[in-house]
Amino acid sequence: MDVGPVSTSFFELLATDGGGRAGIIHTPHGDLQTPLFAPVGTQATVKAITPEQLQQIGATLVLANAYHLYLRPGDERIAALGGLHEFMAWKGPILTDSGGFQVFSLTESRQVDSDGVTFRSHIDGSTHRLTPEKVIAIQENLGADIIMAFDECPEPLDRVYNEQAMIRTHNWAERCLAAKTRSDQVLFGIVQGGIFADLREQSASAIASMGFPGIAIGGLSVGESKQDMLAMLEIVGSVLPPDRPRYLMGVGFPQDLIEAVKRGIDMFDCVLPTRMARNHAALTRLGRLNMRNATFAEDVRPIDPDCKCYTCLTFTRAYLRHLIASGEMLAATLLTIHNLYTLVSLTADLRQAVIDGQLDQFSDQFLANDNKHRPPES
Repeated sequence: MDVGPVSTSFFELLATDGGGRAGIIHTPHGDLQTPLFAPVGTQATVKAITPEQLQQIGATLVLANAYHLYLRPGDERIAALGGLHEFMAWKGPILTDSGGFQVFSLTESRQVDSDGVTFRSHIDGSTHRLTPEKVIAIQENLGADIIMAFDECPEPLDRVYNEQAMIRTHNWAERCLAAKTRSDQVLFGIVQGGIFADLREQSASAIASMGFPGIAIGGLSVGESKQDMLAMLEIVGSVLPPDRPRYLMGVGFPQDLIEAVKRGIDMFDCVLPTRMARNHAALTRLGRLNMRNATFAEDVRPIDPDCKCYTCLTFTRAYLRHLIASGEMLAATLLTIHNLYTLVSLTADLRQAVIDGQLDQFSDQFLANDNKHRPPES
């Protein structure tokens, strides 16, 4: 184990093991132990689960989305109601995504220029305009502990588009820094550049030079290969300064978390575990199980015999399949508890492996078990 002296008022890097890192992020609503996985609560709620249940599974950071909350119920309304923490009754730290990914996914209903984006709401078709300054104002109204710069998230394989989007992202990042007024929020810049090594290196260097206290890596896990994603992480990790947390946006498969932690990533979020739960799938460290499968109708085992979540300590596969077959809402809640616990506990174990100097051994054993015992997805 290597203990690093790296420390700022926001982030402490406590230990490293190879490329892996263990640290602490300090926020007004509590400290965050890294590596960590943040459940996604897009519209000020993590679907199918209560804040108390989130706390019980060990979640420490929750993500919400500025684009969705701006459209409904409105960021000014949330501010008038006491801010996002009060509104959603979550006492821990909150991170808000700027909405860049959501806006740029509206390919048929938005127009991009150097100043910002004009788009039509997916809710009612009304026209809206987002600029870097507007996005910061929205997130300041929401009151999250960690907020994100407005970026352009392009399709990862088009070099010309990625170069243009990267330059725009850098310009918008500078404008976001200039627009920020609240001292109790930390603003992260976002690295873009698609799957192009020189663009990723250039973007990481530019964003790091602007002085953001935390840096996100966007535009990955959006259609590129796993090999390309990991290659980009290695390039970015070689450029970013060690004294700031690194946040890989939108990644949530267990194998990807392990590979990313080995390449220096500290923070993750993804809709994967909650979306899988609503589609009757259980996420385990050995793969996924389709809980609708008839083979589970009389299976008295828990989803994962080694799991310590409430669902696995209390209910059988047979009961979960019964809930699903009966259309009972409890199925989504119990599967969400399990799926989120799987990723939250995995990142906690990765943290301990870094501290113990055992990251490679943990990774090798995990991936060997995964390849040997992966259950069928049907």
